Amino acid sequence: MELWDVFDENRRLLHRTHVRGIPMRRGEYHLVVFVWIFNSNGQTLLTKRSPAKKNYPNSWSPTGGAVIAGETSLHAVARELREETGITADEAEFNLLTSVRVSSRSYFSDIYSLQKDVPISAVVLQEGETCDAKWVGKAEFEAMIARGEIAPPDVERYRSLQERFDEVFF
Repeated sequence: MELWDVFDENRRLLHRTHVRGIPMRRGEYHLVVFVWIFNSNGQTLLTKRSPAKKNYPNSWSPTGGAVIAGETSLHAVARELREETGITADEAEFNLLTSVRVSSRSYFSDIYSLQKDVPISAVVLQEGETCDAKWVGKAEFEAMIARGEIAPPDVERYRSLQERFDEVFF
C-alpha cells in the first residue's frame, strides 16, 4: 500500500496521508514529480511505459511518479529516476523548472531537468513500469508527438516548458 501526503490547494501540508488508488477528496492534492534528462548531444531520455500500466500503456514519457508520504520532492525525483532507469543522481544535480497545480487530477506537479550523459546500455528498466528506453532529439520527439507515441500529459508539460527546453534540446 502506497501512502501520499495530503496538501490543500495552496500546497500546505495537511498532516495526514492518503492511500493510492482511492479518489482524493475535493480540495485535496498529492505531489508528483517528473524529470526531463538531457545529454550533451541535446537529446532527451524517454522510457516506454509498460503495456501493463493502467494509464498510457506503451506510451513514451520522461521519468516520473508520485511522492511517497514523508519524502521531499527532490528525494522522490531521485528515487523515481533510480527505480525506473537505474540512473543515480544527487539531489543537487536536479534543476526545478516549474511547479504547477493540476486541479483536474488532484496533484501538484514538480518538473525538473537533469543534465547527464548516460549510455543507453546503462539504463536499467523497472519491470511493470518501463519496457524500453531511448535518447531522442527534438525533431524525433516532435515526430513522436505527431504519431501519438508520447503520453498526452507529457506533451502538455513539454509544450508549457518548450522555451526552456529549446535551450538544451536540439
